[in-house]
Amino acid sequence: MLAALDIFLTILHIAFTLFNLLGWIWKRTRKLHLVTISMTAASWFILGIWYGWGYCFLTDWQWNIKEKLGETNLPSSFITYFANKLTGQRVSASLITAITLVCFTLATTLTIYVNFFRRRHVNKHV
Repeated sequence: MLAALDIFLTILHIAFTLFNLLGWIWKRTRKLHLVTISMTAASWFILGIWYGWGYCFLTDWQWNIKEKLGETNLPSSFITYFANKLTGQRVSASLITAITLVCFTLATTLTIYVNFFRRRHVNKHV
């Protein structure tokens, strides 16, 4: 049961991350993307006040499962963990953090633009 839950959380984590990166692109998903990127920001920066910057409740849940399954020495970031698994090497956590922050900032900027400013700009010329 725990192994299945771990697989489910991995798939959910990857899907959520990809949606956070790309959900702003499609008009039908832009509002939902604004919600998910806001949830991520709240987890990282608000819950992060108490749990540490970049705190992700989904990672916390998954690490609890992985520890029960016997995994140890887990990095603080799911993205670092996944990069290590994909490459088979230990990827620099600080490099992953920097890339993650740049991508998050870009996705946040783009979702704010398409949800609030682009619509206004398009309506002005109609």
